[in-house]
Amino acid sequence: MLEELLRGSLEDAARRRSAVPTRVAERHALDRAPAMDAEAALRRSDRINIIGEVKRASPSRGDLANISDPSALAAAYAGAGAAAISVLTEERRFKGSLDDLRAVRDAVEVPVLRKEFIGEEYQLLEARAAGADIALLIVACLDQPLLERLHAFTRELGMTALVEAHTRDEALRAVDAGATVVGINARDLHTFELHPERFGDLAAELPSDAVRVAESAVKTPADVRRYVDAGAHAVLIGEALVTGADPAATLESFLNA
Repeated sequence: MLEELLRGSLEDAARRRSAVPTRVAERHALDRAPAMDAEAALRRSDRINIIGEVKRASPSRGDLANISDPSALAAAYAGAGAAAISVLTEERRFKGSLDDLRAVRDAVEVPVLRKEFIGEEYQLLEARAAGADIALLIVACLDQPLLERLHAFTRELGMTALVEAHTRDEALRAVDAGATVVGINARDLHTFELHPERFGDLAAELPSDAVRVAESAVKTPADVRRYVDAGAHAVLIGEALVTGADPAATLESFLNA
């Protein structure tokens, strides 16, 4: 599944590149106002830092929510106290788009994450051109030289890289690549099974000054509390928010965990 998702994302990026060449995407990226300091936003210690996600579907669950106005959802998250907004831009299985990212960027004043299967620099140019402050780099998708190259390019564009791991080896590779913001995904990216204990196990492998982001396996405020108690600076939440009757109220309940 992971290989299929990455291959599809690269094919879609190649299609977009035929319409918007690299030099044009680069110009659009450079024309953007500087990216927000997402690392500082996620490191704040006076609150639980929630990353609220705009997520229509997933490969494991299928359709989740009919989100006709991603900007309104993102604004509701921000109004409820979200520290950042994550936007799925993968088109085939998650039903997202760069248009969603642009709309969200225009609607909120908190950092915005492009959540995508990134495997080349062009996708990072697209992210910055669309207004992203953070770009997801999934260690399982990338060999070490490519991970290090994309991490360096993300920082060159002024963005923060959220480097995602789901095994001990991947966590160590993230650190070796220079990651200062590391996501620990409780979802196995090959089987899509959930292992909530994984965050606590792998967070201990990270440097003490790394920003630790817990991802997946959040259904209740108690789940958020467990991640925070295990050392999470931030918790990324998608399905539990978009499948609820009132996403903003649900996010507030997590903030009060």
